[in-house]
Amino acid sequence: MRILILGGDGYLGWPTAMHLTAAGHDVAVVDNYLRRRICTEENVEPLFIVPDLHERAKIWKADSGYGIQVFIGDLMDWEFVERVFKEFDPEAILHYAEQPAAPYSMLNRQAAMLTLENNLKVTANVIFAVREFCPKAQIVKIGTMGEYGTPNIDIEEGWLEVEHKGRQQKFLYPRQAGSLYHTTKIMDTDLLWFYVRMWNLKVTDLMQGPVYGLTTYENESKENLYPFFNYDELFGTVINRFVVQAVVGYPLTVYGKGGQTRGYLNIKDTLQCVRLSLENPAPEGELRIFNQFVETFTVNELAEKVQKVGNQLGLKVTIKKIENPRLEAEEHYYNPAHTGLMDMGLEPHLLTDEVLAQMLETVIQYRDNINEEAIFRGVKWD
Repeated sequence: MRILILGGDGYLGWPTAMHLTAAGHDVAVVDNYLRRRICTEENVEPLFIVPDLHERAKIWKADSGYGIQVFIGDLMDWEFVERVFKEFDPEAILHYAEQPAAPYSMLNRQAAMLTLENNLKVTANVIFAVREFCPKAQIVKIGTMGEYGTPNIDIEEGWLEVEHKGRQQKFLYPRQAGSLYHTTKIMDTDLLWFYVRMWNLKVTDLMQGPVYGLTTYENESKENLYPFFNYDELFGTVINRFVVQAVVGYPLTVYGKGGQTRGYLNIKDTLQCVRLSLENPAPEGELRIFNQFVETFTVNELAEKVQKVGNQLGLKVTIKKIENPRLEAEEHYYNPAHTGLMDMGLEPHLLTDEVLAQMLETVIQYRDNINEEAIFRGVKWD
């Protein structure tokens, strides 16, 4: 297929582009380098320098023989959107193009407004572009498990059958976001569901848990093809943050009681899930929702895993529970379903000691790049 990846410069976008071209697809990537700009403004640069998209595409072409078309521009600009869709004529659209960080969205009013404007306007422009230029193309949207919050009942895959006063109805599973970023993702789902009903679009919405890892099958031992690897409080996911903290001797920052439970997946599994969703599209007029994760852990369990493996490698890893800057349940019930992608053929990569050891050993190579001041800023939800 001709697959258009929106947000192709990001932590997940670039590895996905390589993965899909290696699987035989024709890929174009779009980005405006928003994440790079915010990281520079907030002094939370990634662990190592990442080449720009034109250079990455050149390196990947030389390494693999596969080409990736690059568009640089802002997807909030309709004229730019129109040009990209007309030139590339996609058969599928993969939408990563959003401000992706809950802590950043809670930083201040300016960050909140940027998150709202960017995430909602880009999603709306994508919907309108598909309607106008490629109405048969599937949209695959990266959502988040954080949309559900932590309800005291089992979390289904996107939908809930409700019986009320003797009658039944199927509804989108109730969403209870824990940050403004997650709230914009709920609004994305609502927009998609509205236009699926209005315009008979075909959409897959992937409710993704926190992703960890650095290496994929396409970039192993090729550091110039690594993705962004943030370890800071604003953009770093928890396992990636803990690994860097362990390497530099910074106590692992467990928020509050540490009983917060989420579903996690290796970056290799993100690539699998996205490819499976693209190659097995939703029918017209359907919003298909998958919960995208492979195993659940509490924050305490993750910290203990990183501490154990780090100590085995000779690091002196300590854990420190700190006052929770977020407003969230620190102990709660959590039982989400996640059978859809497994049934489609997902082969999970689990968080083993070997996987953590590989991550730690890779980060050790960049130890001198770590800026300890970026690790924790204490961005408060209230």
